[in-house]
Amino acid sequence: MLKAKILFVGPCESGKTVLANFLTESSDITEYNPTQGVRILEFENPQVASNNKGIGCEFELWDCGGDTKTLFLLWRFESCWPALMKDSHGVVIIFNADIPSHLKEIEMWHSCFVQQQLLQDSQCLLIAHHKPGSGGDKGNLSLAAPLNKLKLVHSNLEEEPEEIRMEFIKYLKSIVSSVSESRDREEMSIIT
Repeated sequence: MLKAKILFVGPCESGKTVLANFLTESSDITEYNPTQGVRILEFENPQVASNNKGIGCEFELWDCGGDTKTLFLLWRFESCWPALMKDSHGVVIIFNADIPSHLKEIEMWHSCFVQQQLLQDSQCLLIAHHKPGSGGDKGNLSLAAPLNKLKLVHSNLEEEPEEIRMEFIKYLKSIVSSVSESRDREEMSIIT
């Protein structure tokens, strides 16, 4: 069985924990409660197999707090970040599109958690999360150059919960494919 580690990062009050709970089916809690530090959710998804042989995959979803006070300390003392990033296979950057400052903040998250890890664009997913009552405007977002190449999906758990679930499953499949290919290359290098 394969294992894949995925980080959920982004600004404070973007809805990371609510989405993590929903997508991993770990809790029905849908209210905002800030994550202190990191919370690790382990789950499997029967719709995601590592290859046509049907080998399953276990996932670790690391729900990372986005509090700017904590963020400043982490930024200042970057020694904490390598522990979060170690052995991660993907990064999901979640932001609230209704908060203008989030568009600028996600550039920093992308730089630190995607670019510094040298992850491919396919290993990153942007989620514009629309909180209840926000209207969920899915208009064009003006994203900075490195971000505008990434897959962007909108999430609204009130109106279209299954849409974000299906997009997340597609993302998990691409991560599992990448992990499986990397594992196959490693095995072949040992053999040859």
